[in-house]
Amino acid sequence: MANRPTIKDVAREAGVSPTTVDRALSGRSVVREETMRKIADAAHKVGYHSKGIFLSRLDKPLPELRLGFVLLKKSQQFYSDFATHIEAAISERHDYRITSDIRFSSSQSPDEFTDLLKTLGRRCDALACTAVNDPRLNRVVQDLKDKNVPVVSLLNDFAQGIRKNYIGLNNMKIGRLAGWMITKTVHQPGKLAIFVGGNRWHGHDLREVGYRSFVRESDLGFTVLDTHVNLETRQVTYEATLDLLQRHPDLRGIYIAGGGLEGAIAAVREVHSTPTVAWIVNELTAESRAGLIDGYVTMVISTPLKELCRTLIDQMIQATTEADDGVSGQMFLEPRIVLPESF
Repeated sequence: MANRPTIKDVAREAGVSPTTVDRALSGRSVVREETMRKIADAAHKVGYHSKGIFLSRLDKPLPELRLGFVLLKKSQQFYSDFATHIEAAISERHDYRITSDIRFSSSQSPDEFTDLLKTLGRRCDALACTAVNDPRLNRVVQDLKDKNVPVVSLLNDFAQGIRKNYIGLNNMKIGRLAGWMITKTVHQPGKLAIFVGGNRWHGHDLREVGYRSFVRESDLGFTVLDTHVNLETRQVTYEATLDLLQRHPDLRGIYIAGGGLEGAIAAVREVHSTPTVAWIVNELTAESRAGLIDGYVTMVISTPLKELCRTLIDQMIQATTEADDGVSGQMFLEPRIVLPESF
């Protein structure tokens, strides 16, 4: 009498491990639909006695979720990359059928952010957004919360006490890290500068506080100039950087706490053929990478987007499937530090 086919026979025919077949059979954990189909076909070919179980798992409908996201300007590489990582994190989930709706704000206007949140809130189960701090956004997030649509704040912690979670970097620590690097890199006392995206970015405020406090505590003879607001735009940053370089010959370092670094790097290249000022910037893009390689940028503090997006999707699913405990949380991720020798 021929031996009955085993899990090992199914695994060999499907080109997967016996452990994967066992997980598909038991239902203890999620197996991708494509893999499940291979296993079902293999079970049929080898005549495995429990092949009907695999087919029933395939026929089981997945719960559906619609998730909405609001990011800043799509023309900025960082946010374009952010959207790509969101889609990738969603594609890795095989326990839910998730539809994403990603929108981009063209400005820092609170009204534009509120309009986007309202629009997505009418059609999505949960939202995630990077936005400015403003009372109008607080009201919208509260309205969404009342309608059981949780909101996660990204990178900048807006609507504190109302939003479900914050996911991003510890911005105070990021500012102190920038201050530490500049004071360790520059060996002559002089002037230091800082750019922030705007007055409504609480995360940028925290970075500025951390930066200034570390420089002050270091007591190495550095003076931090008045803060420059660049609206995270290339042209404003370019013009302000040219002005700084011309008015302060003893300028030793600059920290860009938000966007606009492309304009700053362009200005420095125009004025100095070789690096003379220490630069700390946020986020690894084509421009900051080139600046590192050429020696104009000292360090890049980068958000781990892949990890952030996986964590974000987990949190959004959890927020829609579990009862609201009324607790607003914070999740700080470790930044990726990129130096010229990283390449």
